[in-house]
Formats: sequence, structure tokens, C-alpha cells
Amino acid sequence: MILPRTPLLVQGRLRVEPHPEAVAAVVAEQLLTALRQRARLGLATGRTMEPVYAALRERLQQLPAPQRRALLEGWRSFNLDEYVGLGPADPASFAAFMQQQLGGPLALEPGALQLPDGRAADPDAEALRYAAALAAAGGIDLQLLGLGSNGHVGFNEPPCSALAACRCLQLSQATREQNAAAFGGDPAAVPERAITLGMSEILAARRLLLVVTGAAKAQILRRALLEPPCAQVPASWLQQHPQLEVVADQAAAAALSH
Repeated sequence: MILPRTPLLVQGRLRVEPHPEAVAAVVAEQLLTALRQRARLGLATGRTMEPVYAALRERLQQLPAPQRRALLEGWRSFNLDEYVGLGPADPASFAAFMQQQLGGPLALEPGALQLPDGRAADPDAEALRYAAALAAAGGIDLQLLGLGSNGHVGFNEPPCSALAACRCLQLSQATREQNAAAFGGDPAAVPERAITLGMSEILAARRLLLVVTGAAKAQILRRALLEPPCAQVPASWLQQHPQLEVVADQAAAAALSH
């Protein structure tokens, strides 16, 4: 595939793989390397991440038990977001997703996977608490990101400033439709609000790894990477990060070549 000479390409920060499985393998290797470096991870949820976490589990489970335990000891990651009103006992919560994908299979210690508390009585206060906990931990070394169909990262819905901080916000109809599969296919069943790390916390991470697969994301990926950064495409602010890397499959990268 011949791609235009965008700043990302000139700096070697866009990697195109043939299919989602290859993308997952590349990203899992990067996460494993980060764990070996004792990096603090920022994690994401969603269908794009399922093969990534499966590939990471496979790699970790292939290691000798002492080496695997050494890597997993002291794991403390921070997730991007959580639905307001849902807690770990709800199978549609992101806390449950992370426990299913990583916490349970890897036997991580309680508290290793940090997420906002969706059941907090005051979601606005919980957003402030979560941001403070992240800052106290020293921030994120490697932030894993997916890309929403309307350009959101985390739950930073458009329009969104690059300075937006961790907060509770209203989810757009497009996002609720995109996430309806976890709620029996009914967008109306998706919670109306969520707590999310803001663009300011995301952009403060030392490295960003944006993972995009599927033809449905091709046009929004083009806007995010090739158009000037703007509030209407929150992911476009990522262009400003000096340590952004994008890993996409050919279907998602198709619109970048014309």
C-alpha cells in the first residue's frame, strides 16, 4: 500500500498490518515489552481490544511461571473510562470486561486494574478522585487507545478540547449505538453517562498507542490523522503527541492512501 508522506509516516509512527490478528500480535508484543520495563499501562476496552488482550494472555502464559509472576507482580494499570451506574458485578461494565480479559486469566491482585467507580454516589466527585489517583501514581507510561466511530477516544465525545480533563459526561447517540452489542443490541439500554479520562490526561501519557481495525473506521481514521486537529474529532488532538504510534489493519488504513 502506498501511503502519503504525512508527519506520522515521515517519523515512522504509522504501522499497517494485513489483518486484525496481525495488529493484535504487534500491540501485544508492545504491551509485553512495556511490562518488562515496569511501565504503568493505560488500558482501553471494546471489541478492538479483545484480540489484543487474547494475544497478550497467550504470550504471558507461554512464559516460565517464575518469569510470568515477576512480570505480573506489581501490575497497576488505569483504564480510560466506566459507565455511570454500572459496577464490577454488572457483566456489561468495563470493570467486568477487564476482569474477564485480564484480571481473572492472569490472576492479577485485587486493585491491579484501576477503573473509575461507576457506582459512586457523586460521579463528578469520582472523576476528580480518579484523576488525582492517576496523578499520585505518576501518570501513564503507555496509553492504549481505540478509536470511536465519531472520533472519540476514551469517552471524549465531540466537540472536545485538547484541555478537557477527567470528568463525567453525556454519551452521544452514535456512541451508544456503537456500544449496544454489550447491552443486547439495544442502544437505549446503554447508560447515558460515563466517567472518562480527558484529553489532557491522555496527552500527558509518555507514549500513546492508537489501535484501529476494520473498514468502518477508515474515514474517521483519515480525519484523525490527516486533517488539522479540531474539537469535532477528538482523536485528531493525538497528532500533537511526540510519542504517538498508530497500528492499523489494511481495511482501516485504506482511506489514508488517497
